[in-house]
Amino acid sequence: MRIVLLGAPGSGKGTQAQRLQAKYGVPQVSSGDLLRDAVARGTELGLKAKSVMDSGQLVSDDIVLGLIRDRLRRPDAARGFILDGFPRNIDQANSLNALLKELGQPVDAVLQLDVRKETLVQRLAGRRTCPTCGSVYNVHSLPPGVSTCSKDGAQLYQRPDDKEDVVAKRLEVYATQTQPLIEHYSKLGQLRIVAGEGELDAVFERMEAAALTKPVPAEKVKVTTRKVRSTAAKKKKASPAKKATKARRKPARKAARKTAAKRTVRRKTVKRAAKRKTTRARRR
Repeated sequence: MRIVLLGAPGSGKGTQAQRLQAKYGVPQVSSGDLLRDAVARGTELGLKAKSVMDSGQLVSDDIVLGLIRDRLRRPDAARGFILDGFPRNIDQANSLNALLKELGQPVDAVLQLDVRKETLVQRLAGRRTCPTCGSVYNVHSLPPGVSTCSKDGAQLYQRPDDKEDVVAKRLEVYATQTQPLIEHYSKLGQLRIVAGEGELDAVFERMEAAALTKPVPAEKVKVTTRKVRSTAAKKKKASPAKKATKARRKPARKAARKTAAKRTVRRKTVKRAAKRKTTRARRR
């Protein structure tokens, strides 16, 4: 199982990635987690990333790809991986493809969790975080009047990036950046859309099914076409027997039409005569 996960903030891809990881024993590789871990451990790439972040700049793709390369070389990634948070654009996708080809671990599928914008806003803007233990809640699922952490009783708060106006901007930026990437993977035949709303178990079943479905190579797809003859062509190729049958039926049909016409005329004549008799009787 070697998959790339796409999904807007609040789509739940992190939660579903953890469930896939637990069931199939493949690591969830998050670019953000890799950066934080490398910085914390003071690795060569971590120190480079730290100096870039301290200067207020974005970490380069080369550093992120280097971290991904190191992570995928570990023994637990031999059976596969779940890549989360990278790539974010087509250039990164092409660089990632080259890296995975080098490692002999090409992507099996790209899963996109599809969730409506209004649902994403509700999930993100409704999030409340515990300042002590970091537990995350949602005001839409908390009991009425509850605003404290169930673990330590600390007052929950809303992070600045979870405010509704900020959330709307984040989703707008994500859509702009990711749409070309979705089209890119769709053209490659690797994209699979997964409905991301509903019960967690139902969403997981859909994700699992999409992840395990193997694509059929284009060169193995055979399309059989059947020629449809036009009416004119069919008439030209009619057999002699059919022509003879049609010829015999024509006089019979003409005779039947004439008989029917005569009957109609007789009925009308009888009706007119009956009407005249009735009119005369009334006059007398």
